[in-house]
Amino acid sequence: MDLSSLRPAAGAVKNKKRVGRGQGSGNGTTAGKGNKGQQARSGYQKPINEGGQVPVYRRLPKFGFTSLQRKPIKTLNLSQLEDWIQDGLITGEEISVYDLKALCSGSYADYFKILGNGEITTAIKITAHFFSKSAEEKIIKAGGQVIKAYRTLEEASKIRDLSVEEALLKPKAKLVKRVKKSAKP
Repeated sequence: MDLSSLRPAAGAVKNKKRVGRGQGSGNGTTAGKGNKGQQARSGYQKPINEGGQVPVYRRLPKFGFTSLQRKPIKTLNLSQLEDWIQDGLITGEEISVYDLKALCSGSYADYFKILGNGEITTAIKITAHFFSKSAEEKIIKAGGQVIKAYRTLEEASKIRDLSVEEALLKPKAKLVKRVKKSAKP
């Protein structure tokens, strides 16, 4: 017995039912869909019907929401940065937001946060949007410097008067709510 002699069992393989191929087949004309109406048209799908039972979309609760203020934050540990320095992916004494974007496969709209997992031995100047307290302490302890960026690369590139590097470090203006003065009685 070899692979070329294997065959499916008798009756296991059936031809596909070809509807709408003439009246002699028994499924011509209306192709088994009955006469007219929405159900006879293409694109119709039967709604999920569970009989009298309460359907699953009503049994399960609604939960969660999508915040409109959500920031896409990419996180990096100090151990990752140290590995990149040891491997030669980071050269020099400074890591910019551009470097973080390239190393993390991030986008121009991403914020970057440095977390304190691991140790860093080289004195390096790191520019990122957020730092955990432990990461900040470890970087400074190693003789490095922490620089906080306020804008994403995408936001910084839209500021015309400044270069992207300067715009990254410029704080955003805070929105001031205007309060209507009420008429004094």
